[in-house]
Amino acid sequence: MMTFGSLFSGIGGIDLGLERAGMSCKWQVEIDPFCRQVLAKHWPDVTRYSDVREVKGEHLEPVDLVAGGFPCQDISNAGKCAGINGERSGLWHEFFRIICALRPHFILVENVSALRCRGLGRVLGDLAAIGYDAEWSCVSACAMGAPHTRDRLFIVSYPNSINGEDRLAVYSNDKRPIQRACERERSGIWAHAPRPSIRVADGVPNRLDRLRGLGNAVVPQIAEWIGRQIMENFQAERRQSDDAIVSVGQSCGVGQLWNPA
Repeated sequence: MMTFGSLFSGIGGIDLGLERAGMSCKWQVEIDPFCRQVLAKHWPDVTRYSDVREVKGEHLEPVDLVAGGFPCQDISNAGKCAGINGERSGLWHEFFRIICALRPHFILVENVSALRCRGLGRVLGDLAAIGYDAEWSCVSACAMGAPHTRDRLFIVSYPNSINGEDRLAVYSNDKRPIQRACERERSGIWAHAPRPSIRVADGVPNRLDRLRGLGNAVVPQIAEWIGRQIMENFQAERRQSDDAIVSVGQSCGVGQLWNPA
């Protein structure tokens, strides 16, 4: 089973989606007390940390994927538009620090669509500097059936080589498999998705912490769909790696050692 760790977990929208895709959560990092209560209820056996600034790489169990939506307040059009270097959104630096420490197979980053003009270059540049390639696309909540737009940018990143081989060369028929899958999906159900402008909270008690928790959460269905694309490619790479090991063993005559004759 593929494993993941969750940064800026909120109430676990990404975590729920990735679990539905077949992954296992190993740890979560969330500073908000109310959100931590929600996480504790639904993930009672998962290790949790509060302040991302105090978490060190050695504290965290190695995982296949690190996921999270770092704060958007300085990036969002609804804020002061200070950008990714702002006081809150500047916590991308902590996200990146943990990536550098763990070097996971995959990274999933979520933020508002305005990140494209207020920090996407910084995120991609940081990842490229440590040898990671990336794909990205905006996905709206209504594309997955929710009755509001809520357009969000999702970035999927991964090391640009496998065992020293150029990773893009591995996908000879589909060099950007996750992005291509996203484009195919857009030409299908997403192309005809409704675009209402409202956001709803039907049935939610009139309490700020709950509404804020929902407002900051990622739609689980989107995280699940992306998680399935990642799982598919992760499993394909593992099969390819196993085939390569067998091939090398055969070329070296390893199999003959076990020949009863």
